[in-house]
Amino acid sequence: MNEKETMEYIEEINKGKSVLGLDNIHKLLEYLGNPQNDLKFIHIAGTNGKGSTLSFISTILKCAGMKVGRYLSPTIFEYRERFQINAKQITKADLVRYMTRLRETVERMQADGIESPTAFEIETALAFLYFKEKACDIVVLETGLGGRLDATNVINTTVLAVITSIGMDHMAFLGDSIGKIAYQKAGIIKKKCSVVSAGQEPEAMEQIVEECRKQGAFLRIADMGRVRSIRRTLKKQSFSYQTCAKNKLCDLQILLLGSYQIKNAILAIEAIEVLREKGYPVSDKALRRGLLETEWMGRFSVIGTKPLFIADGAHNEAAAIELAETIQFYFTNKKIVYIMGILKDKEYDKIIRNTYSYAEHIITVKTPNNPRAMSAYELAQEIQPYHKSVTVADSVEEAVEISYLLADKESVIIAFGSLSYLGKLITIVQNRKK
Repeated sequence: MNEKETMEYIEEINKGKSVLGLDNIHKLLEYLGNPQNDLKFIHIAGTNGKGSTLSFISTILKCAGMKVGRYLSPTIFEYRERFQINAKQITKADLVRYMTRLRETVERMQADGIESPTAFEIETALAFLYFKEKACDIVVLETGLGGRLDATNVINTTVLAVITSIGMDHMAFLGDSIGKIAYQKAGIIKKKCSVVSAGQEPEAMEQIVEECRKQGAFLRIADMGRVRSIRRTLKKQSFSYQTCAKNKLCDLQILLLGSYQIKNAILAIEAIEVLREKGYPVSDKALRRGLLETEWMGRFSVIGTKPLFIADGAHNEAAAIELAETIQFYFTNKKIVYIMGILKDKEYDKIIRNTYSYAEHIITVKTPNNPRAMSAYELAQEIQPYHKSVTVADSVEEAVEISYLLADKESVIIAFGSLSYLGKLITIVQNRKK
C-alpha cells in the first residue's frame, strides 16, 4: 500500500465495532510471531489521567537515556501520534510498511476462516511490531477501554502496572458501579508484578487490593497527603513530595496545569521509584528533568492569550469536577466563555451540572466526523435548564469566532469535552494568532 491507500484502509477498519476480549488479538499476534513477548511493559489503566501519566513516565525514562516506546489513544492532531518512540511519532513510511504487513496478515486470517480483528487490535499489534523492531528498552502502554478484556492486556511481560484515577465512564462496557469498573481496570495486574495506584474511592481500592492479593502482586499507593509546598501559576506548578520509599523530593516542577496533574505526577514518581528498585537507572536529575519537560496537549493547555484560551479534555464527571476546581483556583472574578462539544454516550448532564455555573456564556459545537457526537443543538437544549446564555455554533471554526467576539482581552475562553474536536480547535486558534 502507499500512504493514501494506508489511510483509506485505516478509515475502513475503523468503521467496524469495538469488541472486548483477547481471543482475536492472541490469534493475530500468533500469525505475527508474538512480538509482544520480546518487550518489557509499563501498563497503564484508569478512567482519567492515563495519557498524562504515560507522558510523565516515558519522558522521565527518556531523560534517563532509555529508548522508550509509547502507545496511546485517542490522539489530538493526527493518527501517527498513537505510535511514538522517545516522543517522536512513527514516520509515514514506517506506518505504511507496518500497516501493509498487518493488512496482509488479516487477509491470511480471513482465508483461514478466522474472524477479522478490530481496528484497535490491528493497531495494538502494529505497535508491538514497531517497538520490537526498533529495539525499545521499555514500552509504556495505555489501555484503550477498561483493562481486563482490553486488547493491550494480551501482554505477559509486565514490569509495572499503573492504575490512575477510576471514575464512572464507559458504563455500557465496564459496569454501572465504581467497583465493577475498578474490577475491569485491575485486570492488567499480572502475577508477581509491581503495581502503583493513585488514591481511589474505597470501592475501587478494594478491587485493586483484592486483585493484587490474587496475583501475589506488590502494591504501592501515590498519596496526595504527602505532597507539600504546592505553588501554581499559569505557566507551571511546583511541589515537594515524600515517596513511599521515604525519598523526599523538594521543589519539583511541571509545566502541565490543573490540580489533577500533580496527582498524575506523583503517580509517575512512585512508578519511577519502583523501577529504580528493579534496577532501572533513573537519577534524581533525570526525574526532575523529565517532569519539567513533559508536555501533554489538550489537558488544561493554554493555547492563546489576550484573551486567555484554554483547551481541556474533560469528558466525564470526574474530569468535569477537576476542571471546575481548577477554574475556581485560577479564574475567580474572571469573565469566562465556554465552548463545549460532548459525545452523546457520555454523562453529559453531569458534565454540565459540574461546570455551567462558572461561565458567563456557553457555545455548543458538534464534534466533527464522529458518529457518537451529540449535535450542538441537542447539547444546547440540555444546557438551557441550567444556563440561559447558550449559543449553537455550526462548526468548530464558528465556535472559535463567536468566542472571540464574546470575550475581551481580560476574559478566559475554555474549550472542553471530547478530545475528538480539540485538535481541530487548537489548530484554528494557533493559526489565528499568526
